[in-house]
Amino acid sequence: MKPRVYVTRLIPEAALKKLADNCDYRIWEGELPVPRDVLLQEVPPVDALLSLLTDKIDGAVMNAASKLRVISNMAVGFDNVDVPEATKRKIMVCNTPAVLTDTTADFAFALLLAAARRVVEGERVVRAGKWKTWGPMILLGQDVHHATLGIIGLGRIGAEVAKRARGFDMKIIYNDSVRRPNLEKTLGVEFRDLRTLLAESDFITVHSPLLPETYHLIGEEQFKLMKKTAILVNSARGPIVDPKALYNALRNGQIAYAALDVTEPEPIPLDDPLLTLENIVIAPHIASASVATRTRMAMMAVDNLLAAIRGERPPHIVNPEVLAK
Repeated sequence: MKPRVYVTRLIPEAALKKLADNCDYRIWEGELPVPRDVLLQEVPPVDALLSLLTDKIDGAVMNAASKLRVISNMAVGFDNVDVPEATKRKIMVCNTPAVLTDTTADFAFALLLAAARRVVEGERVVRAGKWKTWGPMILLGQDVHHATLGIIGLGRIGAEVAKRARGFDMKIIYNDSVRRPNLEKTLGVEFRDLRTLLAESDFITVHSPLLPETYHLIGEEQFKLMKKTAILVNSARGPIVDPKALYNALRNGQIAYAALDVTEPEPIPLDDPLLTLENIVIAPHIASASVATRTRMAMMAVDNLLAAIRGERPPHIVNPEVLAK
């Protein structure tokens, strides 16, 4: 009898085929995340779960899934999974790191450029029929070349953004929980404490993980430290930036612009005041959304899952201590 798997959303066909060759699977085919009650109904017979960031995999789900051996998250992050609870129950938790690094860095820089040069505003002007002529004062933006870029979180993605910034001759400074002397040397970046980084940067891009200590890391006090011409980019996690403080900073001219791929909450409600502002670009969490990258992510999630149910060590396991148990 093949292992039973539940997949919480449609994923690329190549990954589903590999899953079908090795398992019996059921899948939620809706566009929106699987409803909680459906998830709880589907998991009792399964040996493995292939989940997304939008699925809350907590103790209640694990209680319902008494046969569950592995939770394979198709994402770099895994804050949607109660990892300590899974570890207590000897359930492996896996993720898909590194695979989306370059693609996400590309998109972060795309957001930076779009905000700096007011691309989305310009496109709206054209569609609204307001483009009447060329004018020397129309939609003036900020130069990216030779500006100072502040990177918050110099991990894989932050380092790749720094590489792209070098092509624009930017001065690059960073803040992280640990110093990274090797990257300082190879990328020509300089360490700053957070307050100094916020004060010096023309552009600030966030690449930290969402942790208790990074929740609302950028809030009212931090916006006060920024230049009035500063542009904030967040392609990490929405709750790292306090949305109310961001709205006030943009509305009151404390900073010039923001570009987000992530929000708090997601999706952003249509009545959110941020959507009333012109000086913000908001994308629907698509930084890793290239055909090649999403396919690699799905294949990696399937490979993790298959290794776990075969009794092998998954290539990317978050809680390896369960193997010792």
